[in-house]
Amino acid sequence: MSSDTDSVPSANTRNALAMAVLNAIQNPVVMVNEAGLMTFANWEGEAFFGASASHLARYNISTFIPFGSPLLALIDQVRERRAPVNEYRVDLSSPRLGQDKLVDLYVAPVISEPGSVVIVFQERSMADKIDRQLTHRAAARSVTGLASMLAHEIKNPLSGIRGAAQLLEQSVEDEDRALTRLICDETDRIVSLVDRMEVFSDERPVDRVPVNIHSVLDHVKAVAKAGFARNIRITELYDPSLPAVYANRDQLVQIFLNLVKNAAEAVGDKPEGEIMLTTAYRPGIRLSVAGSREKISLPLEFCVIDNGPGVPADLVPHLFDPFVTTKMNGTGLGLALVAKIIGDHGGIVECDSQNHKTTFRVLMPASKDITLEDANPANFTGLNR
Repeated sequence: MSSDTDSVPSANTRNALAMAVLNAIQNPVVMVNEAGLMTFANWEGEAFFGASASHLARYNISTFIPFGSPLLALIDQVRERRAPVNEYRVDLSSPRLGQDKLVDLYVAPVISEPGSVVIVFQERSMADKIDRQLTHRAAARSVTGLASMLAHEIKNPLSGIRGAAQLLEQSVEDEDRALTRLICDETDRIVSLVDRMEVFSDERPVDRVPVNIHSVLDHVKAVAKAGFARNIRITELYDPSLPAVYANRDQLVQIFLNLVKNAAEAVGDKPEGEIMLTTAYRPGIRLSVAGSREKISLPLEFCVIDNGPGVPADLVPHLFDPFVTTKMNGTGLGLALVAKIIGDHGGIVECDSQNHKTTFRVLMPASKDITLEDANPANFTGLNR
């Protein structure tokens, strides 16, 4: 018969289990002792600082972070108060760690090791993606309610106004007929705007199948070159080994036509204007699918890149909000609709804009166990060729 102590894991087993758990965490985690040495770092921590745990343990943490960083003050504060502290959007950018190292910090005391603290780094790139996804979905819901209200409260009176204008047109003099025509045109314009907003109120589940994204982008390119982008150079940089994307093909065409049209308008008539379409496989973050408890990875990256003047920095965070636009006569609904459709697919859309380079990046889920060859449009019914 075995004793109760036989079922208790040994110290070595517990340590190995603790290491396995810490290494499974997808955030950098380090422990700093009373002397400031990083006595522990998980795998993500080693990658964050660009050094092995044994190398980190020989140096003070101040060696690896920018001079005067608020992280050092947080460590002292936690030691003094013996209580955990959170700090958001701390810039750790440096030649050693790299640029754009914006992180959220969680610093807590290690009770069993006096003077030691544990630090968890949350890189803002991932947090911002999640924040943007939630913001875009909330914005889409607000437009949904507004669209439903407008459909009932505005379209019916407008049809009456247009009918009255048409009746007047038959009885007025020629010089006044232009005014009745103006009334009809303006009511048609408002109805068209309301119709576009009604798309936001469509809450039906998206009908999705495995889709070859390169077939979609080739179709979008052909449409663009035949019309609004006929004088603009469009290039491709595709990853031919990509799996199929699990999506609605018609909606993908709508998304990328909108993005390519925006890029064409940004480039304008300049002779060196260029639009690039790229596809790639990237390790994706895991997010919840709209209307489902399932969490999926978003490894498929599709980009529309132009060398136009760029988007004003103050507009970039709000670019996918309804009624936000850089165009003189724009409605600000195109990119909001793009964000809604991609969100309905469980994906993310984001914009990176610099001078003479604007990138709209779409991250979407792959279709399980389906290759691009299997996802040829000819193999599925109901798909546009």
